[in-house]
Amino acid sequence: MNDYRQTDFRLVPCSADMTDLLAAFLADAGYESFVTTDAGMTAYVREEDFDAETVDRIIAEFPFDTHIVWTSETVEGRDWNSEWEKNYFRPIVVGDKVAIHSSFHTDVPDAAYDIVIDPKMAFGTGHHATTSLMIRFLLDCGVEGKAVTDMGTGSGILAILASMLGASHVTAIEIDEMAVVNARENVEANGAGDAVEVVLGDAASLEKCQKADLFLANINRNIIINDMALYAGAIKEGGIAVFSGFYLADVPLIEKAAAGHGFVLTGTCTEGDWCRTVFRKQ
Repeated sequence: MNDYRQTDFRLVPCSADMTDLLAAFLADAGYESFVTTDAGMTAYVREEDFDAETVDRIIAEFPFDTHIVWTSETVEGRDWNSEWEKNYFRPIVVGDKVAIHSSFHTDVPDAAYDIVIDPKMAFGTGHHATTSLMIRFLLDCGVEGKAVTDMGTGSGILAILASMLGASHVTAIEIDEMAVVNARENVEANGAGDAVEVVLGDAASLEKCQKADLFLANINRNIIINDMALYAGAIKEGGIAVFSGFYLADVPLIEKAAAGHGFVLTGTCTEGDWCRTVFRKQ
């Protein structure tokens, strides 16, 4: 089945912080794509995963002082790649160094690293603040010659950039089969097929993969905490783990889980309320 449930949220009052937090809660509930609107946000989840009680619970527990009204409708299966490109995906530029765009875009500024992404509807296109935080880290950290693992690669943006920056090998792991197909297409489109291996699986698949000098996980707080032991086993001693997909307020929870597996926090960076953390494995 390729049907989705489109859920429209109207927030009064509405702010970027509110819609970001709502998107984070919905992502934990299985929602895959989010488009901000003037009045709030539209979110998409596979039809079989939609649950009205879950939406009501998220709204009831929402910590901001805002009134939220929501409606939903089924959207029949279609060529989601075409729909997403046509209606939502716009080029993304990070500084003057990285440009991320679809193959149909023509008005794209020059950048040192030009990444072509033709995303399926359900997977990330780099617009989220946490993706930008991860990209900026890769640009600054020195990737050349390192073995990199990108956990939860989505459309493959971080894995592709790591290969462009000179990583010796990149393992890109993704749990969703459709996302894996999309990531492989994007890897090939960017000429990174020799450097990037896209693996279908969850964190348990790390046991069969090459250990990383640099480990990336831009997912969400709960998954990162739950899978921390598997992450630790997949990183070389002295290696670096970079986590994002959560809020600054979540850092103490992430740090506590990481410390129990030999990680030491060496830095944080924020964009709005979103946070990126850097840990070294002792």
